[in-house]
Amino acid sequence: MRRAWSRIVAFLDRREPGEALAAYRVLLGLNVLWAVSSVWAPGLVPVLWLQPEDGGMRPLQDGGSWLVGALGGPTPEVVWALVVGTVVASVFLVLGVASRLMALLCLQGFLAVAWINGHAGGSYDNLLTNALWLLVLARSDATASLTCRVRTGAWRQATQVPAWPRWLVALQLVVMYTSTGLQKVSASWVPGGDSSALYYILQQPSWARGDFSWTAHVFPLTQAATLSVWIFEVGAPILLLFLWFRHTRDRPGRLRAACNRLDARSLFVAYGALMHIGIHVTMAVGPFSTVCLAMYACLFSGEEWAAALDRLPGWRGRGPQPAREPATPPPAAPTPPTG
Repeated sequence: MRRAWSRIVAFLDRREPGEALAAYRVLLGLNVLWAVSSVWAPGLVPVLWLQPEDGGMRPLQDGGSWLVGALGGPTPEVVWALVVGTVVASVFLVLGVASRLMALLCLQGFLAVAWINGHAGGSYDNLLTNALWLLVLARSDATASLTCRVRTGAWRQATQVPAWPRWLVALQLVVMYTSTGLQKVSASWVPGGDSSALYYILQQPSWARGDFSWTAHVFPLTQAATLSVWIFEVGAPILLLFLWFRHTRDRPGRLRAACNRLDARSLFVAYGALMHIGIHVTMAVGPFSTVCLAMYACLFSGEEWAAALDRLPGWRGRGPQPAREPATPPPAAPTPPTG
């Protein structure tokens, strides 16, 4: 038991370059900015988040989150303050200024407005706020940030950050996929059924972004896509094994060697990326796909992200490792009395 505990502590104490968490920070901040701006830009803030007397679409029974209630309810002043504040916080999050605080402000601000009207959101809002909470736990502005630029004079710095928040993001992604797949229990999803789920989703105006009646002519392709998505989601826990094999690639084992030789993790990422791009292009599901793709940034280590950025013009090279304070020497032992 002590040996197992020591391994857990060593794993959680592992540090790596901060580029992976920095990429996650930037992508997640852009998601918040897009999610709120997509309501603000077309003038839908009053329609969705205010009472009918202020231009809203429906009576709002309560203030939604605790924050709206504490501020006095969904009045125009409260809602607009939350909208503007969330947008400002998301910009600072992308730039990497006080990232933990900005992630917390984005989380609470977005959660507050998203919960005002239950008819104007979905579970993708919870996915975004969960992802933001994981960012609150991470040191994501150590490099590739305005904070790093001001502190060191360079956009990047050769500093190490705790790696466990990145692993938490990967775990959150796997839990989301697996739970989603297990909830798809109708005959239109599971093997043995007619695999018609994707086809019927694309025929519903509330989901489809356009006219997809033409998919009736390629119905077998939609069946194959439906089945592959279900298998991908239910089988998502295998991603943790692929990540672990990648993390321990210096250890022996035929299965580990085979997975790393094929780079099974990247195959998983490639399918997931294509799936989410397809979902985003064809279906109106809010920031679901873009948040998932932001979380994909954490499926690659800080070393891999640092190496990739080193190949980009203008991002080559990193500042020096910040100097550590010298250890305080122990007090000298007292001189024994003589004589």
